[in-house]
Amino acid sequence: MFKIWPLEIWIKKEYSLTPFELRDQVPFETKRVYWVTQAAAGASTGQHCHFEEREVFVCAQGSMTAVIDRGNGKETFEFKTGDVMYVPNFVWHGFENLSADAMFIAFSSTNYSADRSDYCEDYEKYCLEYRGKIVA
Repeated sequence: MFKIWPLEIWIKKEYSLTPFELRDQVPFETKRVYWVTQAAAGASTGQHCHFEEREVFVCAQGSMTAVIDRGNGKETFEFKTGDVMYVPNFVWHGFENLSADAMFIAFSSTNYSADRSDYCEDYEKYCLEYRGKIVA
């Protein structure tokens, strides 16, 4: 089931530390990790769903708007430093309005496939064929 939650951030005199325990935060075996950085202010990324892949996103820095359709139409959520978001398969997702300092890290249940056969990138097709097939 889709969800967003905050991580605990330990503020020290010289730095901030945010622990992230894979066994507690990621509900699947992680096969791939990737991150997005150096976005132009206001940039967008994503806007698709996966048939198999599940992902956990961590906002490591900055902020953005998460655009999600978990079966009831598009919703937007503020996604900011220290937030975590679990996106199961068949959930439409993407990010908009990335701040200039935005950095997010993604933990994926699958390895990357260049043929993109695991993606639906057409929102109208998603609404007609895939919405409602969400698997936790």
